[in-house]
Amino acid sequence: MDAGIVLILGQDGVTGGAIYALLALALVLVFSVTRVIFIPQGEFVAFGALTLAALQAGKVPATVWLLVAMGAFVAVIDLIGRVRDKDMEGVGGLVGWNLAYPLALAALLYSVDGSGLPMVAQIGLTLAILVPLGPMIYRIAYQPIADTSVLVLLIASVAVHLILTGLGLVFFGAEGVRTAPFSEGSLTFGEFTINLQTIWVVGCSLAFIVGLYAFFARTLYGKALRATAVNQSGAKLMGISPVVAGKLTFLLAALLGTFSGLLIGPITTIYYDTGFLIGLKGFVAAIIGGLASYPLAAAGAVLVGLLESFSSFWASAFKEVLVFTLIIPVLLWRSFNSHHVEDEE
Repeated sequence: MDAGIVLILGQDGVTGGAIYALLALALVLVFSVTRVIFIPQGEFVAFGALTLAALQAGKVPATVWLLVAMGAFVAVIDLIGRVRDKDMEGVGGLVGWNLAYPLALAALLYSVDGSGLPMVAQIGLTLAILVPLGPMIYRIAYQPIADTSVLVLLIASVAVHLILTGLGLVFFGAEGVRTAPFSEGSLTFGEFTINLQTIWVVGCSLAFIVGLYAFFARTLYGKALRATAVNQSGAKLMGISPVVAGKLTFLLAALLGTFSGLLIGPITTIYYDTGFLIGLKGFVAAIIGGLASYPLAAAGAVLVGLLESFSSFWASAFKEVLVFTLIIPVLLWRSFNSHHVEDEE
C-alpha cells in the first residue's frame, strides 16, 4: 500500500466518519434527553436522499403524504386531549402546524416542478417535508410511553423502524438512486485529488457540530435540553416540560439525519433500507461515546469511518463485520470501568 492509496482511503474514511458523527450526535442527544435508542435515525438518512432524488426527477415525493397523514393523526389526538382537559388555548397553532402546514406544502409541491428548482430550493423542500416528522414520531410513538423502561422504548423504536422501512419500499421502490452533487468537480493537490462533495460533507458536518455546541452553550432551549439530559425530574421541577424537550430533541435528530442523507446521496447509492446500516454505524460511534459524550461520539465516528475504509481495501467481504466487532472491546472496557446502578422504578 503506497502513500497515494493511504490518502484516498483516509479521505473516504473521514468522509464516512463525518456522516457517522452527525448520526452519533443525534443518537446521543435523543438518548440523553428521552432515554430512547432511536433506531429509525437511519430512515431519515434514506428518506432524505430519496426525497431529494424524487424532486430532482420532477416527481412529488410520497413522503409529503406521510407528513400529511401523521400531521392529521397528531392533530386529532391532541384535539381530543385538549377537549378532555377543557384546555382550548393554542388550538389554532396546533391545527396550523400539524394539518394546515402539511397540506399547504403538498399543494406547493403539486404546483411546481421540483426538477426545475435550484439545488438550494430542492434541499429546503426536502428538509421542510422530513424534519417535522421527527416531533410527530415522538408524539405518536414515544410520548405516550415516555415514563416506561428503556427496554420498552427500544421495542417501540424497532417497531417504528420496521414501519418506516416498509413505507420506504412502498414510496420509493427497491431501486437505488444517487442525487446530484452540491458542486461538480474536484480539487487537486499534487497527486492527491479531493472531490468537492467530500469538502461539502466534512464542512457541513463541522458546521453542524459547531452550531450544536453554540446551541447547547448559549441558547435557552439548548440549556433546557442539557438540564433535562442531566436530571429529567429536576428539570421538570424547574419548569422545563419533558414533552417540549422530547419534541425539540426529535426535531434536531430529524434535521441531522435528513441532512446526512442529502450529503451522502451524491457519493453512494441509496436504497429504501440503506439507512439502517448507516444508522447502525452511527450507533457504534455513539456507543464509543457511552451514549453520553458528544466529543467521544464524534471521535468514535471518525474511527468507524477509517476502519470501514481501510478494511474495505484489505478485506472488503468482512468490512461490516470488522466495524461492528469494534463495539465488543468498547463494551468490555466500559463494563470493567463502570459501577452497576439499579434501574429507576
